Amino acid sequence: MIEIKNLSYRYVGSKHNAISNLDMDISSGKIVGLLGANGSGKSTLLYLISGLLKPASGEVSVLGQCPWNRTPEFLQNIFIVPEEIDLPAIPLSSYVEAYAPFYPNFSEATMEKALSHFNLSFDIHLASLSMGQKKKAFLAFALACHTPVLLMDEPTNGLDIPGKSEFRRVVVDTMDDDRVIVISTHQVRDLEQLLDHVLIMNKDGLLLNQSIARIQDQYYFGLSSTHPAETLLWEEPVMGGFAYMKARSEGDEESEVNLESLFNYIYFNSNKK
Repeated sequence: MIEIKNLSYRYVGSKHNAISNLDMDISSGKIVGLLGANGSGKSTLLYLISGLLKPASGEVSVLGQCPWNRTPEFLQNIFIVPEEIDLPAIPLSSYVEAYAPFYPNFSEATMEKALSHFNLSFDIHLASLSMGQKKKAFLAFALACHTPVLLMDEPTNGLDIPGKSEFRRVVVDTMDDDRVIVISTHQVRDLEQLLDHVLIMNKDGLLLNQSIARIQDQYYFGLSSTHPAETLLWEEPVMGGFAYMKARSEGDEESEVNLESLFNYIYFNSNKK
């Protein structure tokens, strides 16, 4: 569904690439978490996939098309939610009436359900909403478009605690095997129960491209009130003890993935090379 080969990009005026020689494929039926430190190229990658930026070199293919051509057929099958949104001062119903026709799979029923989860309704006026409420309304519209490719950049920023919980619920409700959702985030704790695939990147390429199931097969994540005596891959102090990560042994049960520990282990070990 998304194929990337030897992709590089550099912003005008910069001496260094934002992305260098990136290779990866993303297939349908996945909710993918895109993780990386500031400046690692996460947002840039989403803009390249959506066709908002043109590669300096390499290739990007989405649904068999070149995003940079931005054909109507391509644009009706992809939607990007930027980190910062700016909505017009009009009723939400007018916004939907103006923009929904561009997306042939748009579902008013999905929109209503998503709005209900976010405690919003169709009769709201966008100018009267807080920034967090505007983001909820825009997320509801994005999910209701049912595009095969949905890209989200820090979607939980600005959401309150109930909103983050409902966001996860709505994403799961609208997911299917013919769709891929890529979520770039620093808020890993907001998404730990949602993702089924993880990408960790820096400006030099991918550090990890692995399914949650495979990560659970390889590693064990735990909490201990005392300093663990075992040989660990990663440990860090948390309230009441230590969070740790180790290679999973035969006697270890499957554990939930601690994305923060996983990211820190992968990222800091990559810097040692």
